[in-house]
Amino acid sequence: MNSISEAHAGDLMINWEIASTTAAKLAPAGPRFTPAQVTEEVDALRRAAAQAVGHVHRITGLDAAENLGTDPAETLVVDRATWSKANVQSFRELLAPALRVVLEQKPELGKEGSNAQVFGSSFAGAELGAMLSFLSANVLGQFDPFGQNRLILVAPNIVEISTELNVVREDFRLWVCLHEQTHRVQFAAAPWLADHLRSKITELSSSTMGMATGFGERLGEIISEVRKGRGLIEVIQSPADRETMSHLTAVMSLLEGHANVIMDSVDSSIVPSVKTIRRRFEARGKTRTPLEKFIRRLLQLDLKAAQYRDGQKFVGHIVEAVGMDSFNTIWESPEHLPTEHELHHPQEWIERMGLV
Repeated sequence: MNSISEAHAGDLMINWEIASTTAAKLAPAGPRFTPAQVTEEVDALRRAAAQAVGHVHRITGLDAAENLGTDPAETLVVDRATWSKANVQSFRELLAPALRVVLEQKPELGKEGSNAQVFGSSFAGAELGAMLSFLSANVLGQFDPFGQNRLILVAPNIVEISTELNVVREDFRLWVCLHEQTHRVQFAAAPWLADHLRSKITELSSSTMGMATGFGERLGEIISEVRKGRGLIEVIQSPADRETMSHLTAVMSLLEGHANVIMDSVDSSIVPSVKTIRRRFEARGKTRTPLEKFIRRLLQLDLKAAQYRDGQKFVGHIVEAVGMDSFNTIWESPEHLPTEHELHHPQEWIERMGLV
């Protein structure tokens, strides 16, 4: 088992084909399009993505943003099933090292063709697919820094949510693209960032999955700690894991918060209804069904949304205090990234960076 490759370990542990097909089958039906409407929407989204480039460059002031993403081939417009398939591939690459750790500790799970391997990988694939099916109906866009560095826009969701909010679709398209093109710029301005995140994700997932294999042996201790009010993940993870999780939380909050600041920095001459869009978009959570709320709690999506709002406050405070150029030093090295504590105390980051 020690000689098994990471890719093969991942294929033994998770049936990726089942993940893709499950996600496609379970995804809610989106808006119906005629072929002509599909072409029109795809072209409109690609134009919006290209239009956003100049605004992101102007607002961020980052040289890396100049003309980045203007090529239509760099923007992939997809349906929900295709988005899920792309993310299955991302999970396949990101989780491979961690899944190899699991097999090294529990080699019986990787005996190819055994009941444990076949049923275990099928169940894991179905579980991943079910999660992606829900997300595929809610994600508007995504920039994947670990794959082909392409911007992905989910057309049915952009159409559906702009209709639900009763906002100008042209404005909504551009507003979404401003956010996603900012993510593209972040990774271009910090070319080390993708590898840094990949290593931290691998470190955390490998350790957490490795500790989870001993879950049964530690069950009594775990139950006792959970009863004291500690979260399950917190109990399973080591102090080092929690430190890594804190770092990843801070970085992801920074990336999303920065993108929100940029998308909301355009005035009405660029996105005439920007204030209406933001207000109605933020109010969407109040109209979710009980099932949607339950799934969001299960996937911790509302917690993540709150963290991203913290990131937006962090970025806004720094830009207001020292200006965008000084803020941009954050992309220079991993040491310049904020801690989770600094995320809530931005002045301390300013002082650590010597920007006072």
